[in-house]
Amino acid sequence: MRLEPPRWWYGGATPLAAWALWPVSAAYGGIAERRLRKAEPYRSTLPVLCVGNFTMGGAGKTPVALKLAALLQGIGRRPAFLTRGYGGSERGPCLIDGEADGAERVGDEPLLLARAAPTVVSRDRRAGARLIEAMGGGSEPLAASGTIARGSQETAPPDTIIMDDGFQNPLLVKDFCVVVVDGGVGIGNARVFPLGPLRAPLDAQLARADAIVILGGSAGAFPGDDRLKRAGVPVFRAEIVPLIDDALRGQPVLAFCGIGRPGKFFDTLKEAGVPVAEARAFPDHHPFSEADARGLQSRARALSALLVTTEKDRARLKGRSGALAELYEAAAALPIDVRFRAGDEAALLAAIARSVPRRDA
Repeated sequence: MRLEPPRWWYGGATPLAAWALWPVSAAYGGIAERRLRKAEPYRSTLPVLCVGNFTMGGAGKTPVALKLAALLQGIGRRPAFLTRGYGGSERGPCLIDGEADGAERVGDEPLLLARAAPTVVSRDRRAGARLIEAMGGGSEPLAASGTIARGSQETAPPDTIIMDDGFQNPLLVKDFCVVVVDGGVGIGNARVFPLGPLRAPLDAQLARADAIVILGGSAGAFPGDDRLKRAGVPVFRAEIVPLIDDALRGQPVLAFCGIGRPGKFFDTLKEAGVPVAEARAFPDHHPFSEADARGLQSRARALSALLVTTEKDRARLKGRSGALAELYEAAAALPIDVRFRAGDEAALLAAIARSVPRRDA
């Protein structure tokens, strides 16, 4: 089970006792910075666009990666996703089958990515990039890891790799890095884990960022806003927009999710006019149990409420049996879109297209 971050990461004074973590934080940051500086990364034959974040936990990387893939497809590009497959058992490299694979094997986010474009799961990003390079090169579809897996189809080969996460992974050269920042909490206290939420020292990360996308939050300042502005990295603003079905507004719902900031999901529903009778939060990437499934369904019946969750959470229920299969069928998923501020979408796409050209262009 994933532990929730301490509240003082994102507001208020750091407790005196927490400063005992400073030596650990300094060591963690030093190791991360040296790893970034001394790596000898592999340069793919395909251009690589990375979508990552500065901090631990979710910031909205996957929705932004999906949006950027759609924008690239709109200008004739053929992206493929490369992801670690957090929460799954598959080490890869493996091209997943969005219909046959389940979250236990490949993780939840790859199942969402695979709906939009070919998706490779690989804990070794270099090996994953090589597999994408090989796609369309005449390889026979095979089911073993390290090959093009079952369900493969004869399509034009990818011409761009989009990494969902992996910004701090130094083993693959990135041509353009988009860093997503949750506009509700920003970068918190701007200290390195475990004294704060940063995955590595901020300056070292900013030096590798080509664009920052502030996702959600108000139009004003957010924690760490001044630090990001001084860095001189182009900043773009976007928001998560729910694609609400009218049926959701017509009856009370029991909302449940296991994401980085569950409150964002619940607030999104309420702001869209969905009557949330009850909200149930689970840890990020929570592996739902039979007891969870039975409890949620029983409570929904008692409330005469419709079960609703995120697309990522519903993906983790896919292919299960018993009460989990029943919950998969009973729960509605809330589709979302990422919408950029006027002018920002075109500007960001133009910057990416300049920096991530086709190798054969």
